[in-house]
Amino acid sequence: MSNDKDTSKLWGGRFSEATDAFVQRFTASVGYDQRMAAEDIVGSLAHARMLTSIGVLSEQELVSIEGGLEQVSKEIENGTFQWSIELEDVHMNIEARLTELIGAAGKKLHTGRSRNDQVATDIRLYLRSAIDAIAGELTRLQRGTITLAAANTETIMPGFTHLQTAQPVVFGHHLLAWNEMLERDYGRLMDCRARLNQSPLGAAALAGTSYPIKREQTAAALGFDKPTENSLDSVSDRDFAIEFCAFAALLMTHLSRMSEEMILWASVQFGFIDLPDRFCTGSSIMPQKKNPDVPEVVRGKTGRVNGHLVSLLTLMKSQPLAYNKDNQEDKEPLFDTVDTVLDALRAFADLVPAMRPNEETMREAARAGFSTATDLADYLVRRGLPFRDAHEVVGAAVAHCIETGLDLPELDIATLKGFCPNVAEDVFDVLTLEGSVAARNHLGGTAPEQVKAAAKRATKRLDSR
Repeated sequence: MSNDKDTSKLWGGRFSEATDAFVQRFTASVGYDQRMAAEDIVGSLAHARMLTSIGVLSEQELVSIEGGLEQVSKEIENGTFQWSIELEDVHMNIEARLTELIGAAGKKLHTGRSRNDQVATDIRLYLRSAIDAIAGELTRLQRGTITLAAANTETIMPGFTHLQTAQPVVFGHHLLAWNEMLERDYGRLMDCRARLNQSPLGAAALAGTSYPIKREQTAAALGFDKPTENSLDSVSDRDFAIEFCAFAALLMTHLSRMSEEMILWASVQFGFIDLPDRFCTGSSIMPQKKNPDVPEVVRGKTGRVNGHLVSLLTLMKSQPLAYNKDNQEDKEPLFDTVDTVLDALRAFADLVPAMRPNEETMREAARAGFSTATDLADYLVRRGLPFRDAHEVVGAAVAHCIETGLDLPELDIATLKGFCPNVAEDVFDVLTLEGSVAARNHLGGTAPEQVKAAAKRATKRLDSR
């Protein structure tokens, strides 16, 4: 360790030697937490105005602080601000520069607060702003998805279970299933925002402060719903960051499932959709290739976000109250989660509404695999046959189709009667793809009428936000 006696730190009064150069680099966070500079300045302004209202700062000192922080903000924005690793973090860098600009008044700004409640406030302000941006992109993705769904209420495609043809659905119904996942994600995001929107400013290091501060004033000035209740919890709580990352992991899981389907659908083997060239890349060796890179990258980044959630949970799992230096490690996973989610949503909000379904290919795929077999079983039940008997009859009919290379609608009435005498001429109404989807005419069903109504309801929900 260095024996250098220079202890010119904002906290260095009780130290007899300077921090080792390696330790400075190892423990500093300014390399990444400087992205919270705007929030730090906003929080400092609210704190300074509150200190003035209780007589700790004079009006002239407040004017000096406001002018100094404005200058600091401009320097950061234009890239001339000199960040110093020796000053450890964004908070002390800004405070040191403020003091350099305005003198003694800058030294008074930290009265009645600690870096502990300062960083807790900054990170909440940062994440709240990020949540609002993410909510906007999520809403844009939902609107694009719903719009495409509303345009495809009669575009028939196969519905799958076990990735095997199950029953016909319409493409719009499938897209609205995506939207339901995204709608739940939006609800979780808003829940997270509501819980984080409390101000820890004034909790100070861990026990509060002896100054007669007005926490309600700073909370209101910063747009928080109210101050936090307990000073110990205020400085050590990172639940809001974990909750956000949990939201993000679920959202990315949903985007990954959507990605997988887009990748399959865009393949030559499926051919259900065309993806615009601007969202794809080619191969360096195979000139025919058109690779769905955007959904593939989103699918890959899901693991990254899931890892950040586990990282934060592990970070907090054994920490005693109150603040610990470990908490510095919350920022990089959180910041990267914000960046990743915003990028993924922006990409999908542009990509999804630009997909073009290949309607005839989808329809032909829905015809394969005996997708109306369940409709035939339901028909026989309505004609008086117990469902289990109807299930067996249809199974025998499907086996016959496999042997003869025919589909169920291609069987003649005599053959169908051979499997069950209850069959009549109207059986062919339910064996068509259109008849099958139209029959699911109830709330949540795939009937075109229901899908149109569902798209309108989904649009109304978005419009009410």
